[in-house]
Amino acid sequence: MTTTGYYTDARYRAYPGDGYDGVVRVSFGGYYGTGTLLYDGHAVLTSAHLFEGRTGTAYVTFQTPSGTQTVSTTKILQHPGYDAENSNNDLAIVWLPEAAPVDADRYEIYRESDEIGQVFTFSGYGGTGTGITGEIIPGGLIRHKAANQFDADAAELKDHLGPYMAWTPWPGTQLIADFDSGTSSNDALGQLIHRYDRGLGLYEGLIAQGDSGSPAFLQNKVAGVANYVATLSGGSIDPDVDDFINSSFGEIAACQRVSAHQQWIDQSLRAEYPNAPTRPEEVQKAVVEGDSGTTYAYFLLQFIGVRSDPNEILSVDYATRDGSALSGSDYLAVSGTLNLYPDENQAVMPVEIIGDSTPEPSESFYLDVFNPVGGSFGDGVVQLTAERTILNDDLWPA
Repeated sequence: MTTTGYYTDARYRAYPGDGYDGVVRVSFGGYYGTGTLLYDGHAVLTSAHLFEGRTGTAYVTFQTPSGTQTVSTTKILQHPGYDAENSNNDLAIVWLPEAAPVDADRYEIYRESDEIGQVFTFSGYGGTGTGITGEIIPGGLIRHKAANQFDADAAELKDHLGPYMAWTPWPGTQLIADFDSGTSSNDALGQLIHRYDRGLGLYEGLIAQGDSGSPAFLQNKVAGVANYVATLSGGSIDPDVDDFINSSFGEIAACQRVSAHQQWIDQSLRAEYPNAPTRPEEVQKAVVEGDSGTTYAYFLLQFIGVRSDPNEILSVDYATRDGSALSGSDYLAVSGTLNLYPDENQAVMPVEIIGDSTPEPSESFYLDVFNPVGGSFGDGVVQLTAERTILNDDLWPA
């Protein structure tokens, strides 16, 4: 990515342990981009155009405190509505053959629709340069970060520019940010659609080649997936500092709006959970920990009422809680929102159990479910709790 200040400044590096260890390099068919490890620990969200017209195996590279690791993927799923001409639904998910490294961050997706006007942080493996020079150094295995602001819906930009904008984003599905230099002359969205903002100073940046698929984070959740950069003008308005598409000051970048695609993401992940229970009697309340990596403990949420509106989403919030088992050493803590979509009355919540070879007693932890929206737990009930036991499978010394 290109940045306002010199790109070697440490403020733009996303070092292992900084909270970006689930931001990964995705390579395929001689090309590469960026992706984000999702909340299930097995799936990586990225851009569909990385796989367009190419064949082969995708590889994912992690950089974490435990080192650099590259793994092949087992499945690539492009969004079925991907529209390359207009960059609509430019999303894909790739699955790992086994769980990601335990020290790789897992990320929830952003589910609200209030992104416009908010400052986000993005991270990726793309090329580097400054706002003045544009991208001048190809990307590689160095992960960078910068900030920007979601300024507008891309469809609003199309409404203003008409034929000056060659593609047609669908309303509510693409978010636009511009690369501000601090001066009004390079404030692209201020000049083009009167969304005036002069940027975030030295913290501001823009995606570049190799950042396709990179995440835009709000509240440490994936709110956007980076797709493209463009330079736009209209009449006498020409905010780009150099008139080349090179991620320089005055250009814009677009992200797929994750909140608009959450159903496809959630249901795609649910379809791939191995041996997930579909009935209460199939739920295993005790799970063997294993010797390495992670395995799933599942919790099953069912809705057995009548929906007042068959088109509404039912949701609950959830969070794990320590018992004798401790998060980080025995299992990976999770928290987030579970949606039951109009075609669903049940869904599972997976929690990763950390395997090791250390003898220890069997231990337990809890999952709390609360804040129901669109339904209830029953009169006077504000929270549901379920327990899971982690069974020791290691030999004790004689």
